[in-house]
Amino acid sequence: MSAGSPQTAVDGAVAPLAVSTAPNPVTSAGRLAPTEYDAILLASFGGPEGQDDVIPFLRNVTRGRGIPDERLEEVSHHYRAFGGVSPINGQNRQLKAALEAELAAAGIDLPVYWGNRNWEPYIPATLQEIYDAGHRTVLMLTTSVYSCYSSCRQYREDIGVALTETGLAERLRVDKIRQYFDHPGFVAPFVEGTAAGLATVREALGAADGSRDAEIRVLFSTHSIPMRDAEAAGRSEGEPRSFEGGSAYVAQHLANARAIMAAVAPGVKWDLVYQSRSGAPHIPWLEPDINDHLHAIAGADGEGVKGAVIVPLGFVSDHMEVAWDLDTEALETCKELGVEAVRVPTPGVHRDFVAGLVELIRERTAQGTVTDRPHVTELGPWYDVCRPGCCENFRGAKPVIAEEGVELGTAHDGRSPAAGKGAEA
Repeated sequence: MSAGSPQTAVDGAVAPLAVSTAPNPVTSAGRLAPTEYDAILLASFGGPEGQDDVIPFLRNVTRGRGIPDERLEEVSHHYRAFGGVSPINGQNRQLKAALEAELAAAGIDLPVYWGNRNWEPYIPATLQEIYDAGHRTVLMLTTSVYSCYSSCRQYREDIGVALTETGLAERLRVDKIRQYFDHPGFVAPFVEGTAAGLATVREALGAADGSRDAEIRVLFSTHSIPMRDAEAAGRSEGEPRSFEGGSAYVAQHLANARAIMAAVAPGVKWDLVYQSRSGAPHIPWLEPDINDHLHAIAGADGEGVKGAVIVPLGFVSDHMEVAWDLDTEALETCKELGVEAVRVPTPGVHRDFVAGLVELIRERTAQGTVTDRPHVTELGPWYDVCRPGCCENFRGAKPVIAEEGVELGTAHDGRSPAAGKGAEA
């Protein structure tokens, strides 16, 4: 999908990001009252930390699909190229430390724990650690910000299954922060990066052959997902809205891209593209693929787009999908095509992002509560508690938390005196 009128100059100041704090009459139905939480859980995907970890990690990622190790080895090359180490765990350690510092600066006395879906520290073990430390009421923050099965419901299932398997189902309460795709703390770093990227590419084009005014395209890239999952994203009982592109996942990305370009360069053309598809080739996934799209816009005769700014809009940090699929494959495609290109940084531990995450925590805590819920699109702020059946799991239902009408994860057995200030996290 594409938008934007013919190219215009973008050398002026970046306009302020348009932020609203108006309540959303639809999603307010899923808003919860502030609660006395006693711990934060930072939940993420996880990644290998050495060559010996790669295949066991990929087994975890593909569990239940019957994929043999020989096939996993065939798709392990991007991890192998980085010494078997995914950047994501190191980035989450940095984010955890940054959150702890920002919470302390805000006077919020909450320990931050970290658990992963697919690698150590695993979520079930982290929940047990939280419980053993005496905590009973936990607020989960995930590193996936958009609405779809793998970004939202699967994390809610991860907690539901973990609570059930560890015997903590009625002993530990776990709630979840809303999907924060359009919180200004997440979007503002992309505004900054996109403006800088456009300036860098334009300067490079001018230095190369004087074609400073040649067409530059901004490509907002996100993880592709199966079409069936895309169509189920945001679809639930009682959801009155229809979403652009037939999917909340698609609509949220498009809305964010428009907000960014309105602030940075309203006249520059942009497209939403996808990356990192996997699975059987006969199953349709969201398109276009970023590399295919680069070939299309560059033109067979090289008379098309001369510059590209790649914005990893679907990602919180520079993990493997960014380091390999964009920094390696997409930028190599640009080089082959003679397209001058840069990749914009992800939020990572950007000051606005970390401050925004603490603001999201404070939306939900009785301690230091903030009542405004800022958002930069008309789709937000998103639900605190998802609607029944949202982002359906087509492989079969699993225990889930943070869903209307679901009791799992809403009760605890009383806070232990052991949970005092400075508990280990």
